[in-house]
Amino acid sequence: MIGQALNRVDGPLKVTGGATYAYEFRDGDQPLYGFVVGATIGRGRITGIDTTRVESSPGVHLVLTHQNAPAQGARDLSVPFEYWRAYPTLSSPDVHHHGEPVALVVAATFEQARTAANLVDVEYAAEPGSYDFAACQDQAYAPESLIFGIPADTAVGDVDAGLRTAEVQVDEWYTTPYEFSQPMEPPACLVVPDGDDLVVYTSCQIVDAARASIAATLELDPERVHVVTQYVGGGFGSKLRIHSETILAAMAARALQRPVKVALTRQQMFSSVSVRPTSSQRVRLGAERDGRLVAIAHEVTMHTNRHVEFIEPTATATRSLYAAPNRLTSTRLVPLDVLRGEDVRAPGEAPGLLVVESAVDELAHALGMDPVELRIRNEPTVDPERGVPYSDRHLVECLRDGAARFGWERRLPEPARRRDGRWLVGYGVAAAIRVHLQGPTKAAVRLGPDGIAVVESDMTDIGTGTYTILTQVAAEGLGLPPDRVRVELGRSEFPPSVGSGGSWGAGNSSSAVHHACTALREKLLAAASSDARSPLHGLDTAGAVFSGGSVSIDGASEALGEIVTRNCPEGLEAEGETVLLTEEPNYGAYAIHTYGAHFAEVGVDADTAEIRLRRMLGVFSVGRVLNAKTARSQLIGGMIWGVSQALAEEGVVDMRSGGFVNRDLAQYLVPVHADIPEIDAVMLDGFDDKANVLGVKGLGELGICGAGAAVANAVFNATGVRVRDFPITIEKVLPGLPLTEV
Repeated sequence: MIGQALNRVDGPLKVTGGATYAYEFRDGDQPLYGFVVGATIGRGRITGIDTTRVESSPGVHLVLTHQNAPAQGARDLSVPFEYWRAYPTLSSPDVHHHGEPVALVVAATFEQARTAANLVDVEYAAEPGSYDFAACQDQAYAPESLIFGIPADTAVGDVDAGLRTAEVQVDEWYTTPYEFSQPMEPPACLVVPDGDDLVVYTSCQIVDAARASIAATLELDPERVHVVTQYVGGGFGSKLRIHSETILAAMAARALQRPVKVALTRQQMFSSVSVRPTSSQRVRLGAERDGRLVAIAHEVTMHTNRHVEFIEPTATATRSLYAAPNRLTSTRLVPLDVLRGEDVRAPGEAPGLLVVESAVDELAHALGMDPVELRIRNEPTVDPERGVPYSDRHLVECLRDGAARFGWERRLPEPARRRDGRWLVGYGVAAAIRVHLQGPTKAAVRLGPDGIAVVESDMTDIGTGTYTILTQVAAEGLGLPPDRVRVELGRSEFPPSVGSGGSWGAGNSSSAVHHACTALREKLLAAASSDARSPLHGLDTAGAVFSGGSVSIDGASEALGEIVTRNCPEGLEAEGETVLLTEEPNYGAYAIHTYGAHFAEVGVDADTAEIRLRRMLGVFSVGRVLNAKTARSQLIGGMIWGVSQALAEEGVVDMRSGGFVNRDLAQYLVPVHADIPEIDAVMLDGFDDKANVLGVKGLGELGICGAGAAVANAVFNATGVRVRDFPITIEKVLPGLPLTEV
């Protein structure tokens, strides 16, 4: 079953409306509705709030402000990961960014709550804020470390000396803008009080983190918090942690002892949730005339909110990508009074590879060398900074296979030389690398007398196909047809996991289910071989084969349901787990990554500089593939995001308030169907036995890694115009277009 292109098992529920999302639940009494009021300044202090008109407004039950909000736990920095920390909301009169919640209005209907929210009268003592990233570079500081304790800076050899002796150099600055996750389903929740307990139906990526954060914020025993998140309409990092809507709904539900629903509007998402930090990145490359790198430096400066530090590991991919004896990476933060940064799809690699792979293309042009050949020539034999072997690295194969499939040999090396009518046509390539992570995850598998296996884990399905791949793993592990497996996810009462994020979800959860099935098989065999009533009694279980809902040994066979019925009529259960990567020896002994190569063809209008993607191909090495259909879908989705990153997405800050000017999908541009032509994703056969027992690795974010750079490099090949300030827009390309013959 593993690897087959099985249709999504939750597909029928989703297309018929049977899949219930957080805001759609109904539990207990008729719910009340909350609407969040956001700050209209970027920095300062609330000096007064008048809610008189609100409280007399029709249907209003409660107005929460910092003046009547309950005491809350503070963010505990000793908790290793941000997602599990408290998220205090309305805890003080201080304002730390534009749009920060200053009130919640709860009413009988959503319309009444929204209308009344406009009547909240807030007075502020505004303070001068720092909103201009470019103007505040002199305030940059070095963080103590990155996520997981990874060093913020690394150095090998002497970069400056290497660059001085290099025959060819590239030394350029690039900028990347603020970017947003913006999943289809906004952050939303229903909180139902149940005595001293809270039942929280919320849209989140990590159930255990949501539970811990809610409990820490409201100072509750975590056992009193019950989180349900069976279906999630996309996350892309924005739901790795819960946000203000969930905390505020929980406060209101406890105060009123009524169910309360809160959902953020699309515009509120631009002021409350998940912004990728803007960055300024300097890349220095030095190479000999044969293309071999002698020095590589990647120095990143990015924004962080002044009060809540967030660091995107933007330079870390550079540490493992190419060989060079002299190396340097660094990370610096500029404190601003702008929305706090959070993880957005492929944090680190997405903005880092957009820049580095553009710089490598610049080096290839300076050398007069084919960009594919340049990358192959700098393939390392061991991790260049850690000095450990790669677990399974097939980047060169991705480049060569992709070049052959794409027709790379037709690329003209000199820019602005290929025409198709009014269009200038160019080809671009970029490499992809994404770290593979592992975290503590548990899953239980229970087999009933009816022969149906039930998989339980608090793991989430954020639209990626978790229900389907776990069905496949359990079906193969127990020798059952997939319709005899039922997967139940997204409840805090189930065994805990690290959820979906960082491309770790599939590898962790499938390995845990595999281990559970292995343990369950052992229990079934032990029960059958020791049972005189079983046809398998006394047989050597070493050669047992599980297939078709039965187990066979040397020609003797018995249905799994019969074994359970006789020996454990209430059902037989086993649990499996994975551990944190720091506890797994392979993650210290090997560099474990996924890889890919992107190829893009673009057309640029010779008169208007309109840019159109014409076709795109990605070839990827991701270890063993769990489901060919869902995997390809994930990779293509990432590639489209990379196109968007290169050509469209840009959050623009209002320098007067620190808020985002373009705070809806009419002005924050993302691709639509008409923007995306033929795209294909090909996966090489693989099995990484160092990653986990199944040989699988995460791929959800790999598709975006480097994809934008392939598009950017194609634009350069088409026009000869190199844009280093992303996204690439008409006004940045038009002045440099070659003159059109009249």
